[in-house]
Formats: sequence, structure tokens, C-alpha cells
Amino acid sequence: ATDWRDVVSRPDIDIVDICTPNSTHAEIAIAAAKAGKHIMCEKPMSMTVEEAEAMLAAANETGIVTMVSYNYRHTPALQMAKKLIEEGRIGDILTFRGYYLQDWGADPEKPLSWRFNKALAGSGTLGDIGTHVIDAARLLVGEFAEVSAIVKTFIPERPLPAGRFFGPSGAASTEKGKVDVDDTALTMIKFSSGAHGTIEVTRNSWGHHNQLGFEIHGTRGSIAFDYQRLNELRVAFADDPADAFGFRTIYSGPNQPFGDKLWPVAGMGQGYIDIKSIEWYNFLKAIAENKPASPDFKDGVQIERIADAILVSGQTGAWEKIKQAAV
Repeated sequence: ATDWRDVVSRPDIDIVDICTPNSTHAEIAIAAAKAGKHIMCEKPMSMTVEEAEAMLAAANETGIVTMVSYNYRHTPALQMAKKLIEEGRIGDILTFRGYYLQDWGADPEKPLSWRFNKALAGSGTLGDIGTHVIDAARLLVGEFAEVSAIVKTFIPERPLPAGRFFGPSGAASTEKGKVDVDDTALTMIKFSSGAHGTIEVTRNSWGHHNQLGFEIHGTRGSIAFDYQRLNELRVAFADDPADAFGFRTIYSGPNQPFGDKLWPVAGMGQGYIDIKSIEWYNFLKAIAENKPASPDFKDGVQIERIADAILVSGQTGAWEKIKQAAV
């Protein structure tokens, strides 16, 4: 089928995986939910908070299982960080510093793809990659209470694509088009727990191809992770002996979350496809057990609220409070 409506209406299809441009997510998801299909939806979940809330309402009406594809949270090292935090190994969290740096948009001569177009994408770097860091921060630190942000578009125009291909690696024409979404966002965070944090996201960072990471500092230790070294988690604990104190590296292996399904011994390595496999394993397991997946549409709505508040703060310069989800 070439029309998504035909796919959604087929009785032999149980799951709909929405990988289309952001502007189409809500329409497809609501129709799929009404048809009783379980839904995997690419991030960001929607164009607006209102769309995300409508998607969640439709899913709740039919009781389907939903997941938003914040795939990096399924990385074993990141899940190990969550386990250490929950066990109290770093004490109470004081600060979070997150970042997602890419360079595919750093060249102003890259053609104007749909991700630079507000009508198709809704927002720019913040929605595309910044929401991954927001998801990780919520998973590891907790809910956001307030945000204050600087949101910029440093490259305001780009060459229009030559031909039908509408991607950043296609040929460019000599005619220019307007970029009407952000390419950089710098955010300060007050968490509900009392912790504080920052998030930096940009597509203009030469040399950083796809660098997502974070550092978390607590009253009894620190944790650091960088996706370009996704098989490693760096930790330091206050009760380590003085003569061996400092960051050390834990290598991904069978003793970490999901690790027993990937490796017989530590240090054998993993890649992007392994993380996607874990994501889909978790989604299918939730369907089989008729339990909520994580992150689901409820999480997606809250991430949309946070991203929207960041964009508003970028315009007003003020601290913006985050509406909390109903319990």
C-alpha cells in the first residue's frame, strides 16, 4: 500500500510504526488508535502539545500500547546509570548537564530539507534531537519544574533542494529558502526534586557527528555517559579509596540491563541497531503482557510540554513553568 489509510484499516496489521515527517504524526496516530492498532511513533511525538494530548486521548480510549521512539534511553549503559541512581550510589542528585551535538547542519550550503521547515517539522534542533536529552533527563533525574532558554537560528537561509529529493544530502540549487526553525537551543532547568541542570543542543557543532551525552553529579558520586562511546559508563563514588579515587569505566556486558541478551562477556561492543532491537523488544514485550511501554504517549505529551516551554522562554527570556501530568 502507498496510502497510510489503507495500512491502518487492514485487519491483518497489529502495529503501526509512524516514521513520517512530524506534521503527519497526529492524523496517522489518531486513526491508528481508533482502529485498535498498537503504535510506535517517531519523535518528536507531534507538532504541538494539543496534538500530543489528542493522540494520548485516542490511545486511552481503545487501550492500545504506545511507545515514542526515544531509542537512546534503551542503551544498556544508560539503563545502568538509572540502576545506580535508583540504588542511591551517587546520593541525591544535585546537577544534570546534558548535550546533543551534531554537525550535519553546520554547513550553510546544505540544502533546505524538511527538518528546517516549520510547517513539516514544527520545531528544529530542539524537537529533533533536544527531546532525546529531555527524555534522558526525565528518566534519570525526574520531572522538570521550570525552564529558561536561549533559542537561536544562526543559519537563517539555505539553498533550496535541486530536484525531488528533500533531504540534507541531496543536490542544492542556487535559489535560497528561509529556515524558520531553531538550529541551537541552550536551556537551564529547575527539576521538581530540587536538582538543577542544563541542556545544550545544536546542529552547528563541527566535528561532533552525533554526540549525545550527560553528566550527573550527586551528593555521593558522579555518572558520565557519551553516546559516541556507548559501550562505556564512567562513574566516581565518594566512598572510593583515596589512593584510587576518580572516574573509572564500566564496560557494557551481561551484568547490565539487557546485557545478558547481547553478550556472553563484557566489552564485546554494541551499535545503533542493538539499541533499536532492545527498544522493539521492550515494545513487543509490553504488547504481549498488555502493560504500558516506556516511554509511552503520556511521556511524549510531557516532553512536548517541556519543549514548548523552552521555545516560549526562548522568545520571552523568562522562566517558564511546566504543566505537570495528572496522576
